[in-house]
Amino acid sequence: MNQIIRPAKCLKGTVQVPGDKSISHRAVMFGAIANGDTRISHFLRSADCLSTISCFEKLGICFEQDPDRDEVIVHGRGLRGLSAPSGILDAGNSGTTTRLISGILAGQPFSSVLDGDDSIRQRPMKRIIDPLLLMGADISSVKDNNHVPLRISPSSLHGISYLSPTASAQVKSCILLAGLYADGKTSVTETVLSRNHTELMLSAFGASISSGRTLQGFEASILPGNELHGTDITVPGDISSAAYFIAAALVLPGSEVMIQNVGINPTRTGILEVVARMGGNVRILNRRMEGGEAAADLMVTSSSLSGTEIGADLIPSLIDEIPVIAVLAAFAKGKTVIRDASELRVKESDRIRTTARALQAMGARVTEQPDGMIIEGGIPLHGGMVESCLDHRIAMSMAVCALASDGPTTIKDAECTGISYPSFFQDLRNLTCETM
Repeated sequence: MNQIIRPAKCLKGTVQVPGDKSISHRAVMFGAIANGDTRISHFLRSADCLSTISCFEKLGICFEQDPDRDEVIVHGRGLRGLSAPSGILDAGNSGTTTRLISGILAGQPFSSVLDGDDSIRQRPMKRIIDPLLLMGADISSVKDNNHVPLRISPSSLHGISYLSPTASAQVKSCILLAGLYADGKTSVTETVLSRNHTELMLSAFGASISSGRTLQGFEASILPGNELHGTDITVPGDISSAAYFIAAALVLPGSEVMIQNVGINPTRTGILEVVARMGGNVRILNRRMEGGEAAADLMVTSSSLSGTEIGADLIPSLIDEIPVIAVLAAFAKGKTVIRDASELRVKESDRIRTTARALQAMGARVTEQPDGMIIEGGIPLHGGMVESCLDHRIAMSMAVCALASDGPTTIKDAECTGISYPSFFQDLRNLTCETM
C-alpha cells in the first residue's frame, strides 16, 4: 500500500505514542519464564511484538489479550516450564524476538528451530551464535551461513565473562538470558552502554542481576538459580516512535506538540541530546517512574536548527532514530556528519543506503559513507516517489520529510509501519493543522 503525504502548514495538539517496543518484547518473554501471572499495560500491539507472543504460545504459554485496553496477561510457567514446540518458531520481522529468545531456548531441555521472514534471514546472527557456543550451547545456522534458520538443541550451559565487540542490547540480553540457565555467573561487558531495559526488568522480576562500570567498560552480570516471579509492567511510550513527531514539530514553523508518557531511559535519549545540540526546543515535563523506567511528557515547538556531528559516544542510544535525525539534518543550516553507525547496514534494510537514497530522491544533498552519511542542510526539498524498502523507520522518517517539502510525496509500501506503529499515519493526520 502506497501512502501520499502532502505538505503541512504546522502540527498542533497532543499525542500519546504506542508502548515501547523493546520493553513490550521483554515483558512478554520474562513473564513467560516467570512463575505466576504478569500483567502488561500499554503493550505495543505491533507485528513484531505479536511475533514474540506467537513464539511463546508455541512454547506452551497462555495469554489473555485485551486489544481495546492494550493489555496482555502472561500466564508464566517458570524458568523450566516451557514445552517443546510442534513446529518452527517464526519470529517474523523481529530481530529482538530472534536474538533474545535464542538465549532462552539455549537453556531448554528440548530442540527447536527458529526462523523469520526474508529480512530477518539477511540479518547477522553470528554475534549471538559465538557467545552462546562459548557457553556450551548447541546452536547452529541450518544453512551454515550465520543467519536464521537457527537450530538449538539441549546442552549444559556454563557461565562466561564476555567482552562484546558491538554495543548491542540484543546481544547482551541474549547472553544474560542464557545465563539464567548456566552453572555460574555470566557477565557481559560493553565499551559503550547499550539500552538497559533487560537489566532493569529482570531485576523487577527477581533475577540476581547487577550492573556497573569497570575498567573495561560497562558490565552486566547475572547469577543462575533465582526463579522469576510475575509482576505488573506498565510500558511507557516508545521514544523511537515519539521521534517522528519531535522532528515534524521542530521543522514545521508554528508547530507545538505535546507527546505524553514517553520513556526517557538514559540509554535511549540520544535523540534528545542531538536535538538540543541542533538548537531544537524540547521541554521535558512531568518526570516520573513507570515500572522502573523513567518517563515524562515532551513539549516540542518549532525551532531553527543547525547541523551537528554524531559519533560513537551517542550511536547506541539513538541507533533507531538515525533515519529521522537525517531528515532533521536536511532542514538544518549547515552540515551534519553521522559516523560510527555501520550497524545501520544490517537493520531491516541497509538504513544508511535507504535513508540516503530516499532523501536524495527529494532533492537533499546526502553523501553516503561506509559508516554513516554527510548531509548538507538547508536545501529546499520537493515531493516525489520514495521507497520504504519495507522498513518501518524509513517510511515514517520520509513521511516527516514530506510534510515540510514542496509538493506531494508518495511513500511506497507504507504499510510496513505496522511493524512498530500501526496507527502512525492516523496520529500524524490528527496533528496536522492543514495541508498546503
